[in-house]
Amino acid sequence: MGVLSRPEEVAALVRLKVAAGRIRRQIPPEAHWAFAYDMLQRVSRSFALVIQQLGPELRNAVCVFYLVLRALDTVEDDTGIPNEVKLPILRDFYRHIYNPDWLFSCGANDYRVLMDNFRQVSTAFLELGEGYQKAIEEITRRMGEGMAKFICMEVQTIDDYDEYCHYVAGLVGYGLSRLFHATGTEDLAPDHLSNSMGLFLQKTNIIRDYLEDINEIPKCRMFWPREIWSKYVDKLEDLKYEENSEKAVQCLNDMVTNALIHAHDCLQYMSALKDNSNFRFCAIPQIMAIGTCAICYNNVKVFRGVVKMRRGLTARIIDETKSISDVYSAFYEFSSLLESKIDDNDPNAALTRKRVDAIKKTCKSSGLLKRRGYDLEKSKYRMPMLIMIVLLLVAIILGVLYGK
Repeated sequence: MGVLSRPEEVAALVRLKVAAGRIRRQIPPEAHWAFAYDMLQRVSRSFALVIQQLGPELRNAVCVFYLVLRALDTVEDDTGIPNEVKLPILRDFYRHIYNPDWLFSCGANDYRVLMDNFRQVSTAFLELGEGYQKAIEEITRRMGEGMAKFICMEVQTIDDYDEYCHYVAGLVGYGLSRLFHATGTEDLAPDHLSNSMGLFLQKTNIIRDYLEDINEIPKCRMFWPREIWSKYVDKLEDLKYEENSEKAVQCLNDMVTNALIHAHDCLQYMSALKDNSNFRFCAIPQIMAIGTCAICYNNVKVFRGVVKMRRGLTARIIDETKSISDVYSAFYEFSSLLESKIDDNDPNAALTRKRVDAIKKTCKSSGLLKRRGYDLEKSKYRMPMLIMIVLLLVAIILGVLYGK
């Protein structure tokens, strides 16, 4: 019942449910499009929510783009595939997207369903305009080459870390910028800004997913750079042990501080977007990333279980992010929350403060700040039971109506 203690978040969740129902009715009726959007919901619920911000044509292209790259990532992540099989597939994947008859079964659960039915994604891809196809092909080719490079290579230095994140996420930023440009709604963004948009999201995910990744079976693949973690422990897996909690948190704070360096570029990229649907699509994940950084910072729970933004806060961010003013306000508030958690005894405290101050200065100098009142803690008050029941009933009724 925790979400019900925040009425503004319950209202946002209800509006999000209504919007999702409206979007579902706009999905093309063909089987391959039904599969694509269903699969998008299954492999990334958060992205499925964010993509709703786009217009139909661009939404279809981005949906296919995401599923193509998710399939490529499934091949990369499957540690049961011998490298002599995996490497050629990664390098040639951009060719396979043109062939609905191509099949390679790998991955697990929903990801295996995606791979076993990849012909549906290829069919949808072939219905896109040529400009969209070429952009997706180019990024898939470059990403596959980069993934192949890192299959047999440990991330040693921070430069390696940045390069890996460029291949798996910075290139996504490139691709999205090219898709936006192909619609005629945006100027082509500078590559370094597009790259930072991807790196900030990817580094946040790598930080948050430490425990899930280190415990992966049959063997883990980790991307925390040795240059950072070796300052605190002898082996990367040592960070998850309780006796190393102090060093683990210091290492975590070092990783978050590294991610914050991309925030200024992200703000610059978003401030240049002209189309509001493109803007919201880009801005919502970036706000969630700075919020996740604030949640993870100085938080030993990253090494004990799942740490993520609560659903109600996510819904509120989606609902309230409409202008660059909302972005500056959210970045300012989440940076301030992170700043309040800085321990002066942390070895990177001064650098963290410097990077947080830079973010806050950029936001404040815009002259567009407004109070949002975002918080990361559990509620200290409860709504009256009658209001809780009414809101629950409204959400259930709307869910039934828009689910049909």
